[in-house]
Amino acid sequence: MALFAGLFRRRRLPAADRPPLGRDERVAAFAPAAGGHLVLTNLGIWLPQAPSRLGWHEIHKAAWSGRELSLVPAEVVAESAEYTVVADRAPWSSVLTDPGRVPEQVRTRVDRSIAYTAHHPLPGGGGVRVVARRVPGVDGVHWTVRYDRRDDAGSPEVEAATAALVAAARAGIAGATP
Repeated sequence: MALFAGLFRRRRLPAADRPPLGRDERVAAFAPAAGGHLVLTNLGIWLPQAPSRLGWHEIHKAAWSGRELSLVPAEVVAESAEYTVVADRAPWSSVLTDPGRVPEQVRTRVDRSIAYTAHHPLPGGGGVRVVARRVPGVDGVHWTVRYDRRDDAGSPEVEAATAALVAAARAGIAGATP
């Protein structure tokens, strides 16, 4: 009987690695990582020793190699009334020796945050990814654009094309809902 006791014991997040959760925030999964624990919640992901949570809607890319989890978070570059321009921040990665449900939860929650995504070519070359993301606690979706080349942002011609693409995407989503 004692042989099976360890199989059914629930893993516990060490108190020292428990982030300052918000009022409606609940831990969904966690895993030991370099510098502490990676903690996933219904609202986002707490990187080890990070002072704040990274929302699911703020993650551009997530990859699991079978040992290592890699994330590329978004950085706000500019804001307009209709959308936010974002770019890739420095990637974060860590080997997870006991990942548990973390890889599955990251994939599910990042994918679930995406309501719409499409890549479009831009005048003069390059392109832009237009994305509508669900943000926990916010009604509707938040629109972001990410240019293939950072120097595309700021050109009046590119800004006009981007605004038109976002407007068309908004209209498409609005027309798709009953």
